[in-house]
Amino acid sequence: MKKVMIAVCVIVALVILADAAYFRLGWYIDLNPSAPVTAFVKTDGKRIMMDRGDGFEPFEIKGVDLGSGKPGEWASAYAVDGDTYLRWFREIKEMGANTIRVYSVGQDVFYRALYEFNENNPDPLWLLQGVWIDDEVQRSVRDAYDPAFCEDFLKECRVMLDVIHGARKLSPGRRTGGSGAYRRDVSRWVIGYILGVEWEGATVAFTDEKYAQDSGRNRYCGEYLCTGAQATPFESMLARVGDGVISYESARYKTQKPLAFSNSPATDPFDYPQETASFFAKQGKVDVGHILTTDACIAGQFASYHVYPYYPDYLSRIDDWSRFGIADRAAFTLDGRENTYRAYLTMLNAHHTIPVVISEFGVPSGRGMAQCEAGLGRNQGNMSEREQGDALLRCCEDIKAAGCAGCCVFSWQDEWFRSSWNTKFAVDPDRTPYWSDYQTAAQSFGLLAFDPGETTSVCYPDGDVSEWGEKDAVCENGGMTLSMKYDEKYIYFRVSRKGLDLRRGKIYIPIDLTPESGSSCCQNDGLLFDRAADFLIVLDGRDNSRVLVQERSEALRVADPVNGGVPDKDSPRFVNINMLLQNGTRTQAAETFETGKLTYGNANPESPAFDSKADFFADSDNVELRLPWQLLNFSDPSRMRIRGDCDGADGVSTVAVEQLWAGVSDGSDKKRIALGTFPLRGWGDRPTFHERLKSAYYALQGIWRLNPTSTEVNG
Repeated sequence: MKKVMIAVCVIVALVILADAAYFRLGWYIDLNPSAPVTAFVKTDGKRIMMDRGDGFEPFEIKGVDLGSGKPGEWASAYAVDGDTYLRWFREIKEMGANTIRVYSVGQDVFYRALYEFNENNPDPLWLLQGVWIDDEVQRSVRDAYDPAFCEDFLKECRVMLDVIHGARKLSPGRRTGGSGAYRRDVSRWVIGYILGVEWEGATVAFTDEKYAQDSGRNRYCGEYLCTGAQATPFESMLARVGDGVISYESARYKTQKPLAFSNSPATDPFDYPQETASFFAKQGKVDVGHILTTDACIAGQFASYHVYPYYPDYLSRIDDWSRFGIADRAAFTLDGRENTYRAYLTMLNAHHTIPVVISEFGVPSGRGMAQCEAGLGRNQGNMSEREQGDALLRCCEDIKAAGCAGCCVFSWQDEWFRSSWNTKFAVDPDRTPYWSDYQTAAQSFGLLAFDPGETTSVCYPDGDVSEWGEKDAVCENGGMTLSMKYDEKYIYFRVSRKGLDLRRGKIYIPIDLTPESGSSCCQNDGLLFDRAADFLIVLDGRDNSRVLVQERSEALRVADPVNGGVPDKDSPRFVNINMLLQNGTRTQAAETFETGKLTYGNANPESPAFDSKADFFADSDNVELRLPWQLLNFSDPSRMRIRGDCDGADGVSTVAVEQLWAGVSDGSDKKRIALGTFPLRGWGDRPTFHERLKSAYYALQGIWRLNPTSTEVNG
């Protein structure tokens, strides 16, 4: 009996060790080394070809970039469940897309859902699988040959290959991807790999400079990939990693997929005039044209770029385009407006002899803005959902006209955890997933919106005031009643009075948020308040309404307190609220736009007149208004924290508020405006939300599924 028990224990131990070796360490024995290596997708010149059963035929990628985040969770939590993925897959297919692109190894539920959706499906969703590099590694002082960079990069690539072939188990807490037991082989639907991220120009330049004279670093010759004579050390590192990827998959799984390395304009292969390169802080170059395939690489290589129409728009600052092979600049000009986006895409495609895929492009809806496209106005933000859809259609036209092999729209869903470069200072970076910041352009790239509320939002400025009740009233003055509500995205106001007409005069709404600053008078319009107000809403017709801020709390001054000066705490001067678009230089002033300007329109998604950018709506008796939290200096409304006073010396702190005070007046009686109190409680770590497909979804559906020749926005 004792011998039996020992034998059983040995067998169990061997099983555990074998399981760990195979599923966790990636060890394997090639039992059929002579088996042929196959590929059902390969590149041919500038085309991607797919074997549909009757031979290879051209395949155009029509894809969407799929993130792993949802409201209330960081993307790194991989909290999206399988049922949600299945629903999203159905909606993506119904839109007419044929591909999803993911940036890293996802949670095991993602691959199980993809397997379930595609199994026995004659029209599956294809997958472009990415491999992530730890941000801290890439942005550190390491060069690309540091083991923490290149060796870990290759290890993560091998993990990814095991995952998509259903032969891996991963523990939680990984910095570069999800975890779980990956037992579903989805490789039959994987059409390519995009390795890496948008490279940091400083890392590329540092690596190339450090090893410029090292022949062991600027040359590589492997079984599947090798470098050309002009390759740089960083490109040689990529060739090493790529060769390792193809070698591992060929040996273990007897298959290959087309391979690409992520890239963007920040490290594109072009040389720009010094002034332009300095303005856009371009430091390094990565040219995958210097990475060559051998005959053993049967799947081939394609070039992957993230290219947006608004930044960095190199060509808008260059007079002579002929240096880039564009002899006829007028070919990219229509009605006096230059399409530098199409011109740049044409440059990229002409530069490469392999397929070029624009694996990330997009235009966000949203109220805030981070960048402008000078020519055609496809901006990073400050666009309605309908404008977003129209801009995406124009981008798709440009990508196809440039000769690219396909594209992936960024992104499928809005992502609450993101912040734009020009709003990061204004929010608590540890709390962004818990509220929807409509001032941050980076959150609203999605074709799928996450609106506050479990089924509907608490209020829509649309003329229907049935959501409002007596309990919402804050104060009364001059026959007007001010009422207020809030949710995870907006704070709402209603001004009601019989016969109210914005064309006949102004309406003022002073707001006091913090006792640390503010003024009891506004010199602009000669107004007096019974509390020190921090903001003043001025409703002045449909086209001239705005939110003003007492200058001490102005966002741009807070972002740059030294150069902006420090006004008195009780300064009576209220100023426009502006947002930074481009930092100034010694020869050029900073570029800004007035984000406090209010837009008139119907904000109800169910209305045929829906304008997602609308701030207020008026009828004969009511004005309804909604303001995004950040516009009123909230850094974390989930816990009701706002930016405190900034004196230019100690930076900006945040303070918790439990209430605000607001009043209303038409200014006619010249009396001091009384402010009523409105309680603020927040919602903590549990925001409510519901999904809604945007107009851009239906716009893409119009050209990808319903009518491939259409360019009109639907929905």
